Amino acid sequence: MSFNMFSRGGQASDPDVVDFDDLEEAVGAGAWTVVDVREPHEFAVGHIPNALNLPLSRFDPLELPEGKPVVLICQAGARSKNALNQARAAGRGEVRHYAGGMNGWRSRGGDVTL
Repeated sequence: MSFNMFSRGGQASDPDVVDFDDLEEAVGAGAWTVVDVREPHEFAVGHIPNALNLPLSRFDPLELPEGKPVVLICQAGARSKNALNQARAAGRGEVRHYAGGMNGWRSRGGDVTL
């Protein structure tokens, strides 16, 4: 099954934002690459299964994986939006972010691993 990361309007119809239901489906299917831009100590206490950790403090959009759409996440949405802006400036188009961050992910019952 293939998930089109641009299939729904996202949060408040913002094309840069992935909503919870789309993210949960795609994570379960391994359809998107989740990149967590929190610092390593934050990542270590819980993250989305199979997420990669590329901390914003040393974020380089050229290091984002290719081959699948990328969804950025942080704790509450601000850092992932910053990383998204950097990715777009570097010419990366298939990148979005989950504005709810890990706070929103956990509050909605999303899977978390250590």
